[in-house]
Amino acid sequence: MNENIKSANPLGTQKESKLLVKFAIPCIISMLVTALYNIVDQIFIGQGIGINGNAATNITFPLSTTCTAISLLLGIGSATNVSLKLGAKEEEEAANYAGCGICLMTIFGLALFAFTSILLTPMLKFFGATAEVLPYAQEYTRIVAIGFPFLIANTGMSKLILADGSPRYSMISMLIGAIVNTILDPIFIFTLDMGMRGAALATILGQIVSFCISLRYMFHFKTIRLRRRCFRIRGNNFANIMRLGASACFNQIAMTVVQIVMNNVLSHYGASSVYGSNIPLACAGIITKVNMIFMSFVIGISQGIQPVIGFNYGAKKYNRVKKTYLLALATATFLSLIAFACFQLFPRQIIRVFGEGSELYYQFSERYFRIYMFFTLINGIQPVTANFFNSIGKSQLGIFMSLTRQILFLLPLIVIFPIFMGIDGVMYAGPIADVAAAVVCGVFTIKELRELSRLNSQQTV
Repeated sequence: MNENIKSANPLGTQKESKLLVKFAIPCIISMLVTALYNIVDQIFIGQGIGINGNAATNITFPLSTTCTAISLLLGIGSATNVSLKLGAKEEEEAANYAGCGICLMTIFGLALFAFTSILLTPMLKFFGATAEVLPYAQEYTRIVAIGFPFLIANTGMSKLILADGSPRYSMISMLIGAIVNTILDPIFIFTLDMGMRGAALATILGQIVSFCISLRYMFHFKTIRLRRRCFRIRGNNFANIMRLGASACFNQIAMTVVQIVMNNVLSHYGASSVYGSNIPLACAGIITKVNMIFMSFVIGISQGIQPVIGFNYGAKKYNRVKKTYLLALATATFLSLIAFACFQLFPRQIIRVFGEGSELYYQFSERYFRIYMFFTLINGIQPVTANFFNSIGKSQLGIFMSLTRQILFLLPLIVIFPIFMGIDGVMYAGPIADVAAAVVCGVFTIKELRELSRLNSQQTV
């Protein structure tokens, strides 16, 4: 009996709080690293190039979220299937999902690089680039696009590493790449006077380093063995990866769509305000990336619980599923309160980190922070809940949860409100969308938690 306990997968036996710490912290750090790539570039570009450089990184930001969307689609999709199959003791099928996911990451990464390179200028104009900002955005994106295949593969593989029970390795891979980027940014931008090209080059070199570290692990899985036959795209594997990765992917796609629309709205209505077009573009881009730091904690928690919930749901340990979700939700809410306090109390101090500007620049950024981010305190509910439904195999609900804030509520509001309120309408759209999304998530979550309690009571009878 002791041997059985010893050999049991800790995902099904270890205390839920310990598992949350073990898996969520590396996920948080991985997400922070992704945010750090953008923020470090933004800081050094702001200090070395100015407002037009900051605005350019905001214009190119939809491409970063597109990379994240693809990597989460394939990474979380394959990792969730791996977790569910391991929980059901189907190790060979788990290996097939891992191999299929890696193949898809390679194909999608190369396709995005080719698409971006061919349609670069019209794409950047569509994203909202003004005549002053376009040259900076072109210079930056031409080089950054080279790193797309490495970024997608590395982020996707990190989810497989996590599902294999090695969160620390996943964290180290992402962290080393970020350190490389942070060291090279000032050298390339200031010492070698390479400007936007330097920031882009530092970014892709960091991504390549992280990719190489993650690739090494693919030959050293603990719970599965990847053979040559695993690296095939089978129809059933492909469909299930897409189904269970769609929730996280659509959340990022929704962010991309909203960012593109918002850039155009800010540029249009900013031109007829005292701020002009470029100040709103630069400020909104900075605030979006600062918010990424907070969301890295929340999304990291939501991703960290995926292997725990997926394994226990597959093993029919419903009480552990419920406890893990509620613990993750409480932790995300606590962190949301801290972020709310920072955004409300220190907006000017935060914006100063990204370079100096006029008094109008600071006025807009302070108002944007305080109004648009007012309901940050409840922003942990939606991502944790969306990934909860995805982890138990209810992908349709997970997709719906992912789309609530961005597509169902925020997107229509940032188009409608400015018609009546000018550029201020964008700011007030944010908190209203946050409240509406939290209410919708709450309704579905209560119903699902009752179902888990019912299933658990049936097992104990």
